[in-house]
Amino acid sequence: LVNLERVQGIAVEGSIESDGSLILQSPNEEGCNGYWEKRFTVEGGKWMRFSANRLATDTEYERRSCVVRIEWYGEKGQAVTSPHPTNPAYRGAETTSARPDYPRDGEQNADGSVTVADTYPVPERASYAIVQLHLRWAPGGRVVWKDVNFETVAAPPSRKVKLAAVHSQLAGSGRTAAENRELLRPLIEKAAGQGADLIVLPELLTCKGVTHDYASVAESIPGETTEYFCALAKQHDCYIVAGLPEKVENLVYNVAVLLGPDGKVVGKYRKVTLPREEIARGIAPGDEYPVFETRFGKVGMMICYDVFFPEVARELAMNGAEVLALPIWGGNPRLAAARCAENGVYLVSSTYTSHEFNWMKSAIWDREGDRIETANEWESVVVTEVDLSKPTYWDGLGDFQSRIAREAPVREGE
Repeated sequence: LVNLERVQGIAVEGSIESDGSLILQSPNEEGCNGYWEKRFTVEGGKWMRFSANRLATDTEYERRSCVVRIEWYGEKGQAVTSPHPTNPAYRGAETTSARPDYPRDGEQNADGSVTVADTYPVPERASYAIVQLHLRWAPGGRVVWKDVNFETVAAPPSRKVKLAAVHSQLAGSGRTAAENRELLRPLIEKAAGQGADLIVLPELLTCKGVTHDYASVAESIPGETTEYFCALAKQHDCYIVAGLPEKVENLVYNVAVLLGPDGKVVGKYRKVTLPREEIARGIAPGDEYPVFETRFGKVGMMICYDVFFPEVARELAMNGAEVLALPIWGGNPRLAAARCAENGVYLVSSTYTSHEFNWMKSAIWDREGDRIETANEWESVVVTEVDLSKPTYWDGLGDFQSRIAREAPVREGE
């Protein structure tokens, strides 16, 4: 048991239950930080999986206070090179020292515990790993770590996914919502023909060139538009994200809907941040940040003006999103890049903005905020493949995405 004392003579206390569970109990004082620690022999080039069930009580911010940290060392305790490459554009190097890893939280179990688990490649020159189970910054808090395992496993399969952005002007006026849907059909077929797993369409697609009276074309979900795109998603064995106005009794929302390869609605997101124009036209704001499990990973959605506010992408990322779909009328591309870099997520945007302007792009963005693919002509699609199983590793920081939940500030209402 190791303690990092902030108060003289006051420390986190540890004990072991008869079943081997490891307990940490904090005094009712600010700033205390203690942890269980164990050294494990490892073999370079192999894979290790950590797993444990964590049951915390009287701990206000569990994600920050009850943390697992894994450190990698060479035979003589020296730093070792990470197996993950880094972007040489920053500091000129393609490799860096392995930094501590922080296994992620999984689902909550029936007894209230949370499973913490992740799988890691062992650095080539590593001889041992130090695993720490923390309780920190939780006055009066208690945590029980049970079923703790750190063992050699087979390399996990890659999670490659083809992401696609549709770039359509939906130019002109006087059309119907049905005609707009038909205009997007060949672009979906084109993306699907390139093997796209996720195809993102633009915002309010039943309104562009149809009407500015969003309520007049708002529909229920499921409804005509979702049924149309559900059929295409099933036909092409892919996921589609479509933006449209939703009507719920006397309310109208600006929504993005995720449609699955089974031909059903996977879920929807109601735009949280509304610009003045939408407020004036009677749109109501949403207040939830749902994330949806797909066969390739977890997808979150946000819409247009949401990209101007860091809170939306952060909430989605904290809820587990690995890919963000962004139907967007127009916006600042630098903010889209920032949302990726600060949350460690991929982003797929579909915009009506001209590709000739220095404004929003229909594009696929990586976790560092760089555009991997950008649409450069109207009525086109861009498709690229990414591997969600490979972390983005930064010099000095390591896998930043895995650190966000452990080190990010407390959110309002958390």
